[in-house]
Amino acid sequence: MKHYDQTDRNGPKIFVGEWATREGSPTTNMGAALGDAAWMTGMERNSDLIVMASYAPLFVNVNPGGMQWESDLIGYDALKSYGAPSYYAQCMFGEYLGNEVPTSFITGEGKLFFYSVTRDSRTGKIYLKMVNASSLPQALDINFSGMNKVTPVAMLISLSGKTNAETNSISAPTQIVPVKTSKRIEGPNFSHTIPPYSVQVLELEAH
Repeated sequence: MKHYDQTDRNGPKIFVGEWATREGSPTTNMGAALGDAAWMTGMERNSDLIVMASYAPLFVNVNPGGMQWESDLIGYDALKSYGAPSYYAQCMFGEYLGNEVPTSFITGEGKLFFYSVTRDSRTGKIYLKMVNASSLPQALDINFSGMNKVTPVAMLISLSGKTNAETNSISAPTQIVPVKTSKRIEGPNFSHTIPPYSVQVLELEAH
């Protein structure tokens, strides 16, 4: 998911059209949500280049014979609809987004760990997005030493599944949805462990 990290900054701007992780039927599963979130961290880190992106395919009729192609984002029948895990991953990335991309770096991460950081210059909020697509927890040491003050309590938004195959459906529409909790922050340097098969956003304020 470092596809654009070394792209020439003097070249043209980029529109990433009709992208998706195609896994699950009729809608995407948790594995696809992890793939989508990992890809979005790369687009977010390089948002000086990537000015637009569009996901596809979007809607699927889950009734027998109603499906045109597999791995859509939102399923529906005549009465109900639901969002796939990938839908909620996109909601998290869209809702918790700053207008600046501060310099950041990472060392010692696992092969299936991905991240991005944005900051809202108007509110001072920082959004650290983390994706652990591994079956093992990922222990992190997070350093905001460039900031003078970090609020003692942060909001943590988590989307996670027990396996890659776990998903939502018409009969179980909220099997996998974002959950909000709080996390105590003990200064600009703190530890955090992200569970397996998880997408998380850590929202905090720093100055």
